[in-house]
Amino acid sequence: MTMEAGARALGVRGVALWRRIVEAVEQEIAAGALAPGAKLATEAQMAVRFGVNRHTVRRALEELSRNGLVRVEQGRGSFVAEDVLDYTIGPRTRFSEWIRRHNKEPSGRTLDLREVPADQAVAAGLGIRTGAKVVRLERLGLADGRPVSIGVHHFPAARFPKLLAVLRDGAGISEALAQAGVEDYRRQVTRVSARMPTEAEAALLGMPRNRPLLMTENINVDAAGAVVEFGLSRYPTPRVQLVFEP
Repeated sequence: MTMEAGARALGVRGVALWRRIVEAVEQEIAAGALAPGAKLATEAQMAVRFGVNRHTVRRALEELSRNGLVRVEQGRGSFVAEDVLDYTIGPRTRFSEWIRRHNKEPSGRTLDLREVPADQAVAAGLGIRTGAKVVRLERLGLADGRPVSIGVHHFPAARFPKLLAVLRDGAGISEALAQAGVEDYRRQVTRVSARMPTEAEAALLGMPRNRPLLMTENINVDAAGAVVEFGLSRYPTPRVQLVFEP
């Protein structure tokens, strides 16, 4: 197909060819033909489709990326940008409430659940001695079936001797703690950092290795101020951003 034929196929003559590609992709995203996270055709395929050269396609992808509709990953291709969820860090932060505020359905999958000796960091977070038994729960958090977090939760086993069994029966964290006598708990400390994901983390979260993870270290306490949980959470930056409440 010649460049002139491509221009006729894309619409009115005189409008930049890359702009016509941008408009076509925008329309497909708006119509739902390209879902969030979907991979776009390759530059070569798009060049054939629109009858243009790859430089023109690249210019269009740059514009789509600048507008926040597409993310371009070096070596992997171009993808429709996902919705970015604001995760508000406040005194009472709950996963299910966060997801439902975005009109999405929360769910999760248990990756690991067992009793283990506390290492130095976990012991310090819970205020117990190193080596003391803790209940360790690792879960993959999902919003409408898409992964948005990996959380590792630690609870002092001495204080909650039945917690492991209750969690194994399928109870959520809030429900399990309520059964153990903790009717409510609040966030005392949140520390935030970032790093690149491991191969396993990137696979679980469905994210590229060249985008960072947001990391939070959390301490939750009961009404009397006693620590009930020390948590470590990881969030994919393509889909989550942290917002702190006063």
